[in-house]
Amino acid sequence: MFNSLKGKLRGVTQKFRHSIEDATEENIDVALNAPEISLSAPVNKTPDKKFNFIDKMKVLVKEREILLVAKDIDEPLQELEIILLENDVAFPAVEAITTHIKKELTGKTRKIGTSVDDLVLKTLKSALLNVLGDGFSLTEYINSHEKPVKILFTGVNGAGKTTTIAKVAYYLRENGYSVVIGSGDTYRAGANEQMKIHAERVGVKVIHHQEGADPSAVLFDAVQYAEAHGIDVVLADTAGRFHNKANLMKQLEKIRRVMKPDLVTYVDEAVAGNDAVIRADEFNNTVGTDTVVLTKADMDPRGGAAISIAFTIGKPLMFIGVGQDYNDIIPFEPEKVVNDLLGGEA
Repeated sequence: MFNSLKGKLRGVTQKFRHSIEDATEENIDVALNAPEISLSAPVNKTPDKKFNFIDKMKVLVKEREILLVAKDIDEPLQELEIILLENDVAFPAVEAITTHIKKELTGKTRKIGTSVDDLVLKTLKSALLNVLGDGFSLTEYINSHEKPVKILFTGVNGAGKTTTIAKVAYYLRENGYSVVIGSGDTYRAGANEQMKIHAERVGVKVIHHQEGADPSAVLFDAVQYAEAHGIDVVLADTAGRFHNKANLMKQLEKIRRVMKPDLVTYVDEAVAGNDAVIRADEFNNTVGTDTVVLTKADMDPRGGAAISIAFTIGKPLMFIGVGQDYNDIIPFEPEKVVNDLLGGEA
């Protein structure tokens, strides 16, 4: 997953390492060849004492430490920025990552002999985790909230929302939860039949009305059924729509008033890259979003949407879809994603 980005990130980590090692050697040579100074004198002198950068470097070298400055990592940092932008990472996320790295690596001392690889990997992982956020555990949420937990799925046309609901139903069943699906996409021809087939295959009941019915009524009935039968989770489908369709957005607002969902989950395709990030932000601003699911992550070599979306809209990524089977959906765990991108343990 995200193989293009993975290979390039691992390459740029080596460039950071080489740049820091070269800067260390250069700083040691400069400092050790500078005129001798008294180490017994206080180092915090006023400018007229001429205790300049070279003097400070010499003291640090004698104390077995090296001071890194911005120019020491400028080149790999610029390359990292280009790599992230080329792989569809949104500019605000790119800026946050590079700023974090610069802050962590420059203006601080590094003990001579400590592992440069460890320093670089720790800093890059910290920067990526800062952008990815904490993730979202649906099982923990369900366990800590009153049943039934009501989850409303929204998103644009063709993003795989209906299939995603079936996958989430399968995931929850496998984790011991009872589930009912509300087939609230009453406008798309064949939507009810598609959902009934999915529900039968994953072993859950689906509540549906005839085509063209009021989706609010369908989802109200799904909640009523769950309450009457002690069901843990209601998964509510809705018709795909774009944020600029005022009538459909008003309908979605009505659905929210009637159903009173605990979570509103936005679904889009990982392969849409920055478009998915922009749409998620617009949807969040229009109707609100609590969590995000990205489909087709297995087909996305870049990974930009997965890295950007939580940071950009301030809402956690809950699942990513990684294939066609019902079990091809996995909780989005930031530390695992970062470990996969950079290698090693977090």
